[in-house]
Amino acid sequence: MGVAGPLEGIRVVELGVWIAGPAAAAMLADWGAEVIKVETAKGDPQRHVLAQVGLPDKRLPPFEVDNRGKRSVVLDLKTEAGRSDMDLLLANADVFITNVRRGSLAGLGLDPDSLRSRFPKLVYGLVTGYGSTGPDADRAAYDVAGFWARSGVANAFTQTGGAPPALPPSYGDHITATSLVAGINAALVARSSTGQGRLVETSLLRAGMYCVAADLSTHLQNGSSGRTLGRHEAGSPLMNSYRCSDDSFLWLILLESDRHWPKLIQAIGRPELDDDDRFNTAFARFKNRRELIALLDEVFASRTRDEWGDILDQHDVWWAGQATAGEVITDPQVIAANGLVELPASESLDAATSIATPVDFDGQPITVRRASPQVGEHTAEVAAEFGLESTQ
Repeated sequence: MGVAGPLEGIRVVELGVWIAGPAAAAMLADWGAEVIKVETAKGDPQRHVLAQVGLPDKRLPPFEVDNRGKRSVVLDLKTEAGRSDMDLLLANADVFITNVRRGSLAGLGLDPDSLRSRFPKLVYGLVTGYGSTGPDADRAAYDVAGFWARSGVANAFTQTGGAPPALPPSYGDHITATSLVAGINAALVARSSTGQGRLVETSLLRAGMYCVAADLSTHLQNGSSGRTLGRHEAGSPLMNSYRCSDDSFLWLILLESDRHWPKLIQAIGRPELDDDDRFNTAFARFKNRRELIALLDEVFASRTRDEWGDILDQHDVWWAGQATAGEVITDPQVIAANGLVELPASESLDAATSIATPVDFDGQPITVRRASPQVGEHTAEVAAEFGLESTQ
């Protein structure tokens, strides 16, 4: 059983689409907040992502990750009655979260200036693609554009002379959402003493830049951040990946090279390398890294990853296996660390297992109170609770 979330009693209204905004609201719901998701009659476009690529609409696990624990209300915000009902919800809310573009928000009277003047205690959480000011403030952006491409993250994953890799969905959105959640909670702490809400803003661009801050800050100081290298010329062969005989990969994580080198060469059965001038110091290993990587490639290709794992553990050599999705979700450590969460059944969905948000409280897993809602599933319920009129 999970414990009561620390945000119990906090009410959140979300006007979010796709991932970054809804993901932030879902995390707050996981932590105990009551979240009301306001949608159009067609619903959040993420609901229909399969149809958009020509596949039939069906259960969409990523949508459940970003929308579990919420109640869905359909309001037509293009009408005066719909906007009046939205004001009723916001008058009773602690937090408003949106990643709708600012021009659209202004047209609905839901931009930060308008809402903060009407509801000064409201914490306003805003996700943008590139920020609220500047020449590209109104440019459209998914995480591929704002987080990956424009911020330099994709370039950091692209080997010199090569093409960018395929990008995993929701990666940048979830990092951005986590940043927004942190800011919202800071603003709630401040409100407890000042009584005033704040505008909390982050962007896909800024979140991405922070993820590659090492490269960007080095470039600021030195005018260069170096090249993105392939594994065959990694700066430290002892912080590198190696393919095993079963085609799985392991990573050596021997950051303190001189400290770990004696244990590694004992583990791989090559103690004579300690007398090899090409490799017996950290600088020598860096200088001759291509040769050492080729040597270690041959060594690790001789056994399976599990076999090497047992040997490396016996010699206290630090390593990690590169897990597939199937390996992650069945990993005993993932299960023990509360990495999975159970979603309750609803009228339209069976119970299911999903991915937990990455924070526990008091050592206990979070409890998801409800499955992701159908479009407008709770409209009547919320209308009766708050006295909404446009939904009658």
